[in-house]
Amino acid sequence: MNSIVLVIIGLLVLIIAYRTYGAFIAAKVLALDESKKVPSEVHNDGRDYVPTNKWVLLGHHFAAIAGAGPLIGPVLAAQFGFLPGTLWILIGGVLAGAVHDIVVLFASVRHDGQSIAEIAKIYFGKKMGLVTSIAVLFILIITMAGLGIPVVNSLYNSPWGTFTVGFTIPVAILVGIYLKFIRPGKIGEATLIGMALILVGVIAGPYIEHTALARYLTFSAKQMSLILAVYGFLAAALPVWLLLLPRDYLSTYMKIGVIGALALGIIFVRPVLQMPAVTQFVHGGGPVIPGKVFPFLFITIACGALSGFHALIGSGTTPKLISNERDILPIGYGAMLLESFIALMALIAATVLPTADYFAINSLPAAFAKLNMVPHELGFLSKLVGENLAGRPGGSVSLAVGMSYVFYKIPGLSHLMAYWYHFCIMFEALFILTTIDAGTRIGRYLLQDLFGQAYKPLANKNSWFNIIFFSALMSASWGYLLYTGNISTIWPLFGVANQTLAAIAFAIGTTVIIKMGKQKYAMITIIPMIFIAIVTLSASFTNIFTNYLPNNKTILAVLSGILILMLLVIIAESIKVWIKEIKKINMAIKDNEVA
Repeated sequence: MNSIVLVIIGLLVLIIAYRTYGAFIAAKVLALDESKKVPSEVHNDGRDYVPTNKWVLLGHHFAAIAGAGPLIGPVLAAQFGFLPGTLWILIGGVLAGAVHDIVVLFASVRHDGQSIAEIAKIYFGKKMGLVTSIAVLFILIITMAGLGIPVVNSLYNSPWGTFTVGFTIPVAILVGIYLKFIRPGKIGEATLIGMALILVGVIAGPYIEHTALARYLTFSAKQMSLILAVYGFLAAALPVWLLLLPRDYLSTYMKIGVIGALALGIIFVRPVLQMPAVTQFVHGGGPVIPGKVFPFLFITIACGALSGFHALIGSGTTPKLISNERDILPIGYGAMLLESFIALMALIAATVLPTADYFAINSLPAAFAKLNMVPHELGFLSKLVGENLAGRPGGSVSLAVGMSYVFYKIPGLSHLMAYWYHFCIMFEALFILTTIDAGTRIGRYLLQDLFGQAYKPLANKNSWFNIIFFSALMSASWGYLLYTGNISTIWPLFGVANQTLAAIAFAIGTTVIIKMGKQKYAMITIIPMIFIAIVTLSASFTNIFTNYLPNNKTILAVLSGILILMLLVIIAESIKVWIKEIKKINMAIKDNEVA
């Protein structure tokens, strides 16, 4: 199949969905009211609550939700063929992911910009609010470990990649200092400086690789796991303007630019999808994902189709910046569809590679040997990029190779293959590191809130002891999982955790819809909630009894069991509230009829 056909179909589906289903939800279900005052208007403090132009806010929101998931998940799911992933990205994105995002954002805007845990506390009581807070924190720790795996697998034993990605950290700090002290407010200047320096890091990479410095930039996978956890600690503990904010907005330009270039490259080159529509691994036994297409496709492709992590963003900074309720449609529903398009581009980039080469990259050597496949162009590609590409599971390497493969086919650019590859690795790492540093910081806040309820001094966010202690605790928590796990154990757990949060968010969103007296529309959230809850429970049990316990991964089995328990408790409590509220509404209707 020609890739250009897939691009056109995807664009048409997403555009039509926005104009029809998205508009229906905004007008009929949520009844967005542009005359209603929003939190940014009521609490305008120039710091957290700031009315923001919808296009600027769309960029911020998109950058926050579009982490590694839409890049890595589709690449891993290519094991099942290009068709299952394509269908889930388009159908899931339209009917589940975008619905999830717009409803959560709306709920937070209507509840003074509060978090999903605080909204749960309002509807379910303090005890269930506490359970939800713990669930969110628990899921966040697993998510951070899952997102760290692709970075580790793409950078270990790679001095060029390590230098290029590591170089972005002092660049971000320099840009932060420039905007804070040297030229405050001069974002354009700072952006040009930051992007120019990042390109210097890419260009200098191959030269660094052939110097004595290379030995100090060559780390094992375990060492890289520790380094990543240390980075997460620093990003959470340092002032936000020094590292996190400049890295966020620089990465936004990278995300938009590179994905746009990839889409244009696919249109220009029109590569053929070499992966079959459906492979034999839909029935299980695949070397990349340890399970059948159901349920593992739906937890592997999370961001890009449906992601619970988005609920943290949709009830975090974004609702405090919305300047008008009508902006909820493009920001809540529209940004998710943009992410679905990114996921589709990533899937195409992976499936244009020769099938044997894809599996050789994404499988450990012992697992690949059992497939009886012969790599087609892997040796040639390894030589071109200057790296040994075989046996680097995690999705990030094969995605970078696939993207480079598209650019390589453009006349006159073939000699730049190595630069394309390392630029793509840096691009992916920036995607992921942005989520890791923001997620670790959010985790620090959640930990402080929980511990602060037991001992008030620990809630003081200005205390350096608290900042350092909780940053270290959060980093150590997900760092341990990253250090002791691998892609076959951590990524399925990450997918389950992420989709557990999605099911929880759907449950809370349904409650909001019913409380509004719109129970006849509640199925738009109940149906995807039921589906993803079944998927999550099925995947959890499969992970425990076929992956974790047989491999003596007791801690991961326990974590999966806790996720199951949390999900069941929150959904059960939600159903009680729904029944009670619907009875109350029906009683009110009968009383009015009698009157």
